[in-house]
Amino acid sequence: MKLSISIVLTLVLSLNFYAQDQPWRGKFEPIDNMIDQPNSFRSASGAPGKAYWQQRADYKIKVLLNEKTNTISGEETITYYNNSPDDLTYLWIQLEQNINNKGNEDFGSINNSMHEGMNTRQMQFLTRTIDFPAGYTIKYIKDATGNDIKSLVNNTMMKVLLNEPLKSGASLSFSIGWSYPITDRSMFLLSREGYEYFPDDDNTVYLIAHWFPRMAVYNDTEGWQNQQFQRLGEFALEFGNYDVDITVPADHIIAATGDLQNASGVLSKTQITRMDEARKSFDKPVMIITKAEAETSEKTKSTKQKTWKFKAINVRDFSFASSRKFIWDAQAVKFSDHITMAMSFYPKEGLPVWQEESTEAIVNALQVYSDATFEYPYPVAISVNTSNVGMEFPMISFNGGRPVNGIMSDAAKAGMIGTIVHEVGHNWFPMIVSSDERKWMWMDEGLNTFLHQRTLAERYPEFKSVTPKTIVPFMSGDKSIMRPIMTTSDAELLSQFGNNFYMKPTVGLQMLRNSIVGKELFDQAFKEYCNRWKYKHPNPADLFRTLEDATAVDLDWFFRGWFFTTEEVDMELSDVKWFKVFEHEVNIEDQKKNVKVKIEGENSGGKAKDFSSGPEVITMTSTPDQSYGGFLSRLDEPAIRKQLSGKNIYEVTIKNIGGLVMPVTIEWIYKDGSSEMDKLPAEVWRRNEYEIKQTFIKDKEVSQVILDPNFEFADTDMNNNTFPKKEEISDFDKFKNKN
Repeated sequence: MKLSISIVLTLVLSLNFYAQDQPWRGKFEPIDNMIDQPNSFRSASGAPGKAYWQQRADYKIKVLLNEKTNTISGEETITYYNNSPDDLTYLWIQLEQNINNKGNEDFGSINNSMHEGMNTRQMQFLTRTIDFPAGYTIKYIKDATGNDIKSLVNNTMMKVLLNEPLKSGASLSFSIGWSYPITDRSMFLLSREGYEYFPDDDNTVYLIAHWFPRMAVYNDTEGWQNQQFQRLGEFALEFGNYDVDITVPADHIIAATGDLQNASGVLSKTQITRMDEARKSFDKPVMIITKAEAETSEKTKSTKQKTWKFKAINVRDFSFASSRKFIWDAQAVKFSDHITMAMSFYPKEGLPVWQEESTEAIVNALQVYSDATFEYPYPVAISVNTSNVGMEFPMISFNGGRPVNGIMSDAAKAGMIGTIVHEVGHNWFPMIVSSDERKWMWMDEGLNTFLHQRTLAERYPEFKSVTPKTIVPFMSGDKSIMRPIMTTSDAELLSQFGNNFYMKPTVGLQMLRNSIVGKELFDQAFKEYCNRWKYKHPNPADLFRTLEDATAVDLDWFFRGWFFTTEEVDMELSDVKWFKVFEHEVNIEDQKKNVKVKIEGENSGGKAKDFSSGPEVITMTSTPDQSYGGFLSRLDEPAIRKQLSGKNIYEVTIKNIGGLVMPVTIEWIYKDGSSEMDKLPAEVWRRNEYEIKQTFIKDKEVSQVILDPNFEFADTDMNNNTFPKKEEISDFDKFKNKN
């Protein structure tokens, strides 16, 4: 397009007033140079490319849990499918149990400081004064013909040196024998797995997780994901099928990933009958094991053993819990082509709230998440009660929250239910939409918390749920130690990862849904992302690109600011000017009532503190012919003057104090008590990232103007969002009023 010199000069002169006088920050530039580039594996739309591939690993495991020695030993056969275009000369296996070896960092030593009055447990966390055995003993690694395979262990990773390269498109099977001491969960801060001992009845609940040597991920973006396990960044795992035989004391009950294959061999006839009833109960749980039956089991310890057989299809992990203490209830949840059993396992110490709330929370999570993404595909969804943690695995989660002497405060109950909803929700993120937790914690925790909070808002409206206001204290915190969301999992501070990886992504998605994109369009785009990447390994770029691709909304400005910086939202309503157009042709009576010449009032020049001095009256002249350039038609000037007759014109100046650009929502409060809202897109900040001016025409006179009245955008300082400005009460006056 070619513009005439006169038009260019007119544009330059008219827009020069709005040019920013501070350094340009490029807030609306594309983020293409900040994320992985599209290729044949991952398309520019955010979908898997035509050449997308991922590895697969199937497991056959036989494991023995020894209650007397608190040890676990097993044998596994892994069949590994090399779907990559590369030939592999070695494999990497994850040995997460080695993190419990002495010398590895524990959550309890994060602060690493001595202080007066520290208790014995804090000292144990810090010094491991009472030492205990931990970590794998690898007994053998053999190929399919029984030949030994060499390996090298590097802390939580084991390199398996193949006897011959694994060609692209080929598979191999190999076996590993191993054992490890199960650790006492009370010895760790925020422990994910291990055993919990109950001294009153001399029994134990075992939570068995990241318990067997597992294949590391090999992918198109980084090759082997063999980053060491350092506790905070969790897991990156391949999908596969599992056949698992678990041998435990005969009086133990097992909750596990997958379908139980031999119910008649491990459950009583009564328990099987009750399970049949539960499969038809869609409105309430059925007790499979009652409190009285569990208490009877607690009193004796069987010297015999039983083997429970489980099969799990297309999962990325396997976990289980085992104890004779379990009370067990179950309820059916109907989906379009299958029934899922929602089940809870808990010791008597969890009563009565676990019997009242746990399975209902599972059902609520399954229904809300399925509606927002895709239907829950697995046969079971299990919640196991434990202490001091919430931890997720395919089809099963370990969830904290217990009453004290049967009593639980409303806040504690809300926390317990929220934990169950959250951990069940992890079945979607990352158990099916399988992002790399070890690298990008926010991709599963943030997206999961987003739907977890929606579940609470919809099914538990009496509970507090996260809103943009929730993140304000964090966003306005110390920037010298703050990291952006796009920080790798283990590089975040323990004091900040909850806000940065859970809450801030949640609020960001809430803002996109409720205030930037719109609910219907955003929900469809979010569902598109989930369905594109279920049973696959998405990266941040895949999420960002899909949300833009499925909405036709340029969101690079949002992703750049919210995910890649630590800037905050702080918009200041700097000034509001009130104008009226001087009317030349009014009747005599009106001329007596109105000003006949341009008034240079308080609003002219300097800033007015309020609207008390009235409007500034401006003269509107006719447009000269030369302003039309080559156009022969002319504006209907009398019509324009008529439309503006008696109208109130307000020029609003808004400053970007916090750095983050956001849409602008303005509420107008009129003198008659009515109100009206105007919304401006974030793009109003494109030409000046620091200050914008916008003009509005109103029929009524305004008494107050408010920015972001509904707190949609996590504005960290609402004191500068109104005109006339609110008078701040001094510390002295606050003290005087208090006393």
